[in-house]
Amino acid sequence: MITLHPEVQEALNNNQAVVALESTIISHGMPYPQNVQTAREVEDIIREHGAVPATIAILDGSIKVGLSDDELEMLGSHKDVLKVSIRDLPYVTAMKRNGATTVASTMRIAHRAGISVFVTGGLGGVHRGAETTFDVSADLTEFTLSNVAVISAGVKSILDIGLTLEKLETLGVPVIGYGTPEFPAFYSRASGFKVPMQLDTPTDIARVMKDKWALDLVGGLSIANPIPLEDEIPASTIDPHIEKALQEAHEKGIKGKDVTPFLLSRIAEITAGQSLKSNIALVKNNAHLGAQIAVEFAKL
Repeated sequence: MITLHPEVQEALNNNQAVVALESTIISHGMPYPQNVQTAREVEDIIREHGAVPATIAILDGSIKVGLSDDELEMLGSHKDVLKVSIRDLPYVTAMKRNGATTVASTMRIAHRAGISVFVTGGLGGVHRGAETTFDVSADLTEFTLSNVAVISAGVKSILDIGLTLEKLETLGVPVIGYGTPEFPAFYSRASGFKVPMQLDTPTDIARVMKDKWALDLVGGLSIANPIPLEDEIPASTIDPHIEKALQEAHEKGIKGKDVTPFLLSRIAEITAGQSLKSNIALVKNNAHLGAQIAVEFAKL
């Protein structure tokens, strides 16, 4: 049920570096045409470092690992693309629908395909108010099941970062700050929370990945890569906008998997596009790091 693009298949057969990419960021995370342009540029960045990009999506019920340029265009421009987490996979495949994969479903498919490195923007996590709503992303539990290192700019700022880190600790997930002792907060470099581990080179991260799985410690790793300084929106600036968007989501009754796309879109409107620029910058920054990690891991 999983179809690998010939370029991806060849790279895996030859033990070359491959980097998985999600597709929800294309279909539900950014407006058109910036979403498609960013997806293409991210793939180019990965190739520049000597790795092969593998964007994952579901097209007419078929799980695709690696997409053509036309398929990227379709994902970014069509309105009938479903947001697909783990629970949605069998429905979307059986009903022959088009779907964009979240962090959780991308991790699972990458693991099944034999890809060990995955680049995204921000992780899902424990939502604010989860003590009453129990709204916790499937991204977190997927870290206990799929052997994939996930490079992100931390969890999305719209979430409860402290509770998310506590949950990751409970699940036994290594959380590594790349070149930073502080956990990044998506748009912002600082969250006020420390990372349990700090590593400063892609080689060291690859070594930790190798040893984790050699010890038969099943599951993924979270590599937290701060947004570049010149592109960040400080927490003191973005937090009031996030609070406003959260209140609007509550008033509109927006829940579940519709919350994050609404918030990202609304925050982009409130910040006159600045948050979208930061989002694009951090994804590209993560692609640079992820490709380097994948190259080093392939050597091991």
